[in-house]
Amino acid sequence: MESEPNMLAPVCLIENVNEELSVNQEARQILDQISNPVVVVAILGLYRTGKSYLMNRLAGQNSGFPLGSTVQSKTKGIWMWCVPHPTKPDCTLVLLDTEGLGDVEKGDPKNDSWIFALAVLLSSTVIYNSMGTIDQQALEQLHYVTELTKHIRSKSSSNSDGVQDSIEFVSFFPSFCWIVRDFMLELKLQGQPITADQYLENALKLIPDENPKSEVVNLPRECIRNFFPERNCFVLDRPTDDKHRLLHIENISEDELDPDFEEQTCSFCSYIFTNAKIKTLKEGIVITGNRLGSLVETYVKAINSGAVPCVENALTTLAQFENAAAVQKAAAHYSEQMAQRVRLPTDTLQELLDVHAACEKEAIEVFMECSFKDENQEFQKQLVKIILDEKKDFLSKNEEESDQYCQKELSQLSKPLMESTLAGTFWVPGGHQLYMDTRKQIEEDYRKVPRKGVKAGEVFQKFLQSQATIEESILQSDKALTDGEKAIAAEMAKEEAAERKQEILNQEKQEEEQKKAAQERSLKENVVQLAKKLKVEKENILGDQKKILHQRLQLQRDFHEEGLMGKSEAMHEEINNLKKMIETMEKDDDLFEQSLTDLGNAIVSLVCAPAVLVAVTVKRVCSLFT
Repeated sequence: MESEPNMLAPVCLIENVNEELSVNQEARQILDQISNPVVVVAILGLYRTGKSYLMNRLAGQNSGFPLGSTVQSKTKGIWMWCVPHPTKPDCTLVLLDTEGLGDVEKGDPKNDSWIFALAVLLSSTVIYNSMGTIDQQALEQLHYVTELTKHIRSKSSSNSDGVQDSIEFVSFFPSFCWIVRDFMLELKLQGQPITADQYLENALKLIPDENPKSEVVNLPRECIRNFFPERNCFVLDRPTDDKHRLLHIENISEDELDPDFEEQTCSFCSYIFTNAKIKTLKEGIVITGNRLGSLVETYVKAINSGAVPCVENALTTLAQFENAAAVQKAAAHYSEQMAQRVRLPTDTLQELLDVHAACEKEAIEVFMECSFKDENQEFQKQLVKIILDEKKDFLSKNEEESDQYCQKELSQLSKPLMESTLAGTFWVPGGHQLYMDTRKQIEEDYRKVPRKGVKAGEVFQKFLQSQATIEESILQSDKALTDGEKAIAAEMAKEEAAERKQEILNQEKQEEEQKKAAQERSLKENVVQLAKKLKVEKENILGDQKKILHQRLQLQRDFHEEGLMGKSEAMHEEINNLKKMIETMEKDDDLFEQSLTDLGNAIVSLVCAPAVLVAVTVKRVCSLFT
């Protein structure tokens, strides 16, 4: 599968026609070809504020996303440009340019809210582009951020008002970058120089007056601080004072731009390339291009059905497709590697079982790497069944190949014996010894045949059984032997046959023990790899909760420093609940052990192994991971 798209120009990702959203299948196909992680940068802002120009610069081009030089907005819906990431070789940079917010040509203002919500849901860094300064008017224009609780759900079982649910937004929301264009002020506060980031943080401070008007004014400030703990700001000078050049900025060279603007733009691009992270969702799930395409489809489908896009539901849907694909990929890896590494017939059963164990281990690793949210390990159990069935086929083919090969070789080696028997060569005085010498030579030559496989002894045993009547006839007709010598020879033949039969039984017993050991090894490998996976998933969930707790503690400190004691104190209970939940989660390993046990029971039921084996294996594995 191709990992890097060759896009010479952007394509529309989400079409917006007559306030109806739809996914462009050409764009979806492009995303489906991207199997590596994506860094998704989306830009939002009022129409005709130069968003597309900045996205073109991030793509390393002057043109691409349509800029437009009139009052009419050019970008409708959300446009996408996938380019190789300039600083992360194993990632693709996905640039999303959204239609301008507040376009007077639109009929339904709710459409802007959905575009805003989709940009937030899909991106790892969201850029808000505005003009002039960050003042109350600019914050009021960003009222879409206050509506995110109505347009995004974290959990499917959230409260109807979405307030409690929104606390989890920080676990999967993008970083937030505010760009102020045509900035004409000095970056100073109370006479002291400040950074652009400090300028933003000062603008987001809440007004301490506790009255309804202040609450309305504070709402966008509070939402930005609540939802986007990772935020920064860039201010850009006017690109040029030449109006004609400004209208056709995509056609002028960089040295024709204002030097300060060019330096600021380069600094912004460098920041995005260095700091914009790989897109992840809750529990640290990394988003690849094809996963991003699935998310786009799921979210747009939810919106068109009148529902609110829910991250938990989207992940569940995505997991079903991804895990099914992970099973197929892992099973294919097992089949391909076994076919490459195994030469049938194998010399011994253990040789085949050792290769199987190595290929199975790799296949499970492939599955674990590609899967996530495998509820009740349903997909891992499918993989166990597939590999078990394929192993049985390999064992059966190995026996069949060995049997056919041994019979063919033995048929060639015994040909002189058969011809001599038909010619009556052995029915003479001393014929029994001649027969035994000839047969012994066959056995020695047969022993030298390489890689006879697991059926070597059994095939030779059957050959001897087929010769028993002939041997007895030759023995009894041999007039060179006395009756006593014939009786001794007959007894020796019986003892030899019994010894060979015991050898076969011993071999079968050894092979059964080897198969049993292989089953135990398979059980342990599946349980160990699941334990590793569950441990990582638990750490990721804890990481999300700790990130939320850190953000709430920071907000509480900020409110306290700003003199907003009521807001600071109101967060005590919420913070304490988060701490208790984290503490309980860190100590609780019951679910961990139960998951391992359930998988173990499923495996032993497939291989008909004793259930006590699960308890022993799980106990040992838990001691390694808890």
